[in-house]
Amino acid sequence: MNTADLGLPVAVPSTALFTDQYELTMLQAALRSGTADRRSVFEVFTRRLPEGRRYGVVGGTGRVLDAVENFRFDETMLGFLRERRILDEPTLQWLADYRFRGDIWGYPEGEVYFPGSPIMRVEGTFAEAVLLETVILSILNHDSAVAAAASRMSVAAGDRPLMEMGARRTHELSAVAASRAAYVGGFDTTSDLAAGFRYNIPTVGTSAHAFTLLHDTERDAFTAQVETLGSGTTLLVDTFDVTEAVRTAVEVAGPGLGAVRIDSGDLLLIAHRVRHQLDELGAGKTKIVVTSDLDEYAIASLAAAPVDAYGVGTQVVTGSGHPTCSMVYKLVARADSEEPGTPLRPVAKKSMGAKTSHGGRKWAARRVDEDGVAVAEVIGTGPVPAELADRQLLVPLVSAGKVVAREPLDAARDRHIAARDRLPLSATQLSRGEPVLPTEYV
Repeated sequence: MNTADLGLPVAVPSTALFTDQYELTMLQAALRSGTADRRSVFEVFTRRLPEGRRYGVVGGTGRVLDAVENFRFDETMLGFLRERRILDEPTLQWLADYRFRGDIWGYPEGEVYFPGSPIMRVEGTFAEAVLLETVILSILNHDSAVAAAASRMSVAAGDRPLMEMGARRTHELSAVAASRAAYVGGFDTTSDLAAGFRYNIPTVGTSAHAFTLLHDTERDAFTAQVETLGSGTTLLVDTFDVTEAVRTAVEVAGPGLGAVRIDSGDLLLIAHRVRHQLDELGAGKTKIVVTSDLDEYAIASLAAAPVDAYGVGTQVVTGSGHPTCSMVYKLVARADSEEPGTPLRPVAKKSMGAKTSHGGRKWAARRVDEDGVAVAEVIGTGPVPAELADRQLLVPLVSAGKVVAREPLDAARDRHIAARDRLPLSATQLSRGEPVLPTEYV
């Protein structure tokens, strides 16, 4: 059973209070002023990428779809709002029947994005669309940050597998979302069983130092693990002396030992020594797994080392120094009345500094060269140029309130790898730089 197909929330019956109070007070004022039912268009975008990043990765789209479906106000929630006197009774009655019945378009999950990209477009009445701001941003900002970090680590790792193991470094629900986003970004497995259950991500895990310390000798610990999990298991060899542990591991498991894990020390030096020792002991097929506070730079530094797989925790679940993408949710177009068919007109915030935005309901397309390599992110509000008609990026996600774009998580993961491969080669450089594609407005 693939539980991702069930549309289940993660440990919460509703996402309706995953919001900021001002969204509800705006709703109340709009209902009172008679503007709540004006057709409106909101867009999610970021004005800049995190410092030094060459591209962003769309993560969390599938979770947004779940959140929108589960955005329901039950009697307990309405009672809380009533007791706190946050809203008046007419607004509470309106919320009791709330269902998002509009349309959502967006970049498909796993796609790359750049400054100004209309990553998600929410269309409906002002009242129904404004309520989704915080929950959409909280999901996309978190998951996209993790997916971008995971993508950079995937580039650094090359063909070597990546294991996500950061659950203990973040909130328990964030850990599940982070595992999912890391998988989209290119990781292969997770240690988090909730993520495995919820999203059908392959799970891994064997033992920690505590298991070795539980036993009277390291040999006893290795023997117990091998007898339980088989000789193909991974033995942790840096609790005491690595050289002695590797010798013992091969003696206990035989030359068919699956792998050894190194979790501390100079990983580059130790990996070379362990590989040489394993080969001398006749365990030439035994793999070496390294962990220990890895990030994309540490992984890249081990490219020439005899390492077969990496386990990454803290850095991937916290976005490797950039835990958010600074995405915003802005009203970009609205009707002047509630009458059906009233044209939309562009609206935009104008302010001093860097917080301006571009009004209008936007499309986005990616221009490519004759070799199919991307050269520009093109964004417009008018007709789509003919040469870009088949290069458009936004796809329908929700139509008339119904989710129309659920897909297996592997589809998003495969999409990301394909999208990244179509970027200029400099996109994969870990050195700091500007976005690899310019954003053009037409």
